Amino acid sequence: MHNFDFSPLYGSVIGFDRLVNFLEVGQSNGNYPAYNVELVSEHKYCISIVVAGFSSDELDITTHDNMLIVKGIHTRNDSNSNSDSKNYLYQGITDHDFERKFQLAEHIQITGAKLDRGILYIHLTRVLPDILKPKHIEIK
Repeated sequence: MHNFDFSPLYGSVIGFDRLVNFLEVGQSNGNYPAYNVELVSEHKYCISIVVAGFSSDELDITTHDNMLIVKGIHTRNDSNSNSDSKNYLYQGITDHDFERKFQLAEHIQITGAKLDRGILYIHLTRVLPDILKPKHIEIK
């Protein structure tokens, strides 16, 4: 019998905490940039992504077909940001562009995003349509 560890998949699948659909998981993105997925309340989530060195103008958040795509692209206009002209003895701070994808469950909506101290916070909410909400039937 084989044991499979699906825990790495949970980090990129938002809103499937009750029923995880592993067939719809997006591509593996490696470990950059680091991120957390927090269950704030029963229907609210927060994704925190470490984006040190990126300004809000260099970040792009889009959704398409239940896929949340976060991109970071350095503009490299500033002469100080040109790492090719620098001679590093050790370079532990990366300045790579990135694209991180998160598969969203149905009815998950992005409610806001904020960049604070090098961390991008993306707030999500599960909004169930009225037809899927429980209905109270009055007994006469």
